[in-house]
Amino acid sequence: MNDPLRYETVYFFGTCLIDAFYPQAGLAAIRLLQRHGLKVVFPQRQTCCGQPAYNSGFFDEARAVALRQVRSFPKDYPVVVPSGSCAGMMKYHYPELFAGRPELDSVRNFSGRVVEFSRFLAELPGLRLQDRGAALKVTWHSSCHALREMKVIGYAKSLIRRLDNVELVELQRESECCGFGGTFAVKQPQISAAMVTDKVDDILDTGAAVVLGIDCGCLMNIAGAMEKRRLPVSCMHLAQFIWERTHETN
Repeated sequence: MNDPLRYETVYFFGTCLIDAFYPQAGLAAIRLLQRHGLKVVFPQRQTCCGQPAYNSGFFDEARAVALRQVRSFPKDYPVVVPSGSCAGMMKYHYPELFAGRPELDSVRNFSGRVVEFSRFLAELPGLRLQDRGAALKVTWHSSCHALREMKVIGYAKSLIRRLDNVELVELQRESECCGFGGTFAVKQPQISAAMVTDKVDDILDTGAAVVLGIDCGCLMNIAGAMEKRRLPVSCMHLAQFIWERTHETN
């Protein structure tokens, strides 16, 4: 993809979970981009990235969903995605789905413009994050796709470290999956429950009041496990956290 920083306009891909469960995270991400002077375009025809169908082996259905996204973001703008999982699907797996097919060139053009939100924000020139919140200790969950596929964790943590009153405490077992894995949590509930229990125990050991991440599926899974145990730790998408810490309310 050409240098995304030369653009004044970006597309925003909302993701299913942000649309259905975490709209405040999507709005925060958009507001952060707008505050930096970018025009944000949200195509109304966008839907799912197609990953659930793809991961379940329904490749024809995944291709149909993928093509809808490709056609919904036609202009040569960066496609900013507030999810390592969805970004990875669209950036790396779309071209695989269309290998040898006539749509491959347009799919590659689209995939080449996909960029994960925390990386895009961290690389914006002149970005200023004035922390307006009280002192707070947080920890960070590195979702699998963001860590291993998109490789954006360093960018996300760099944003947290720009907040003067926020202390980031690392997890001891950060590289371990939380057990969500989309349909995995449904098909293998006992294994998934054991994995998220380990993750929550690791979080508790940090003494953090908030768990941050960039994938809402993971955040929903971890939050549910903590709610069940009635633990006083909240889960929040990075975009919402940064917006609430830096937005001037007066």
